Amino acid sequence: MPVPLAPYPTPLPPAPYAPPPNGAQSQLVCSWCRNLLLYPVGATSVCCAVCNAVTTVPPPGIEMAQLVCGGCHTFLMYIRGATSVQCSCCHTINLALEANQVAHVNCGNCKMLLMYQYGARSVKCAVCSFVTSVEVSTISCLSTL
Repeated sequence: MPVPLAPYPTPLPPAPYAPPPNGAQSQLVCSWCRNLLLYPVGATSVCCAVCNAVTTVPPPGIEMAQLVCGGCHTFLMYIRGATSVQCSCCHTINLALEANQVAHVNCGNCKMLLMYQYGARSVKCAVCSFVTSVEVSTISCLSTL
């Protein structure tokens, strides 16, 4: 009597996940609803408690950065070092600048705090579209040194 052959070997069960002893956590943005998710360091994916979507955790060693989309104000996460980030909701392409490349000013019309590339002469408000000129005073900068 012939013995049936299994076409594929049975997969091994995944190793049980053990959270780090110190309880360290990290964060990322849900790939579906864009909520901020906290997860234990070492996890490979995390399930969102709001929408139940499973988001893959980036491999260890990859530094992530965050920004708010200038088009729809969605919280975005991206790999640190990227120069631009396209929003998955409204498809706006956002400049991704490091902290030492940006400056802040309040909108001259609605007083919203605006972030702009250091060295720019003016910045347009994403809320009210008012253009605020940026005045750079080298005297006040030198006096703080």
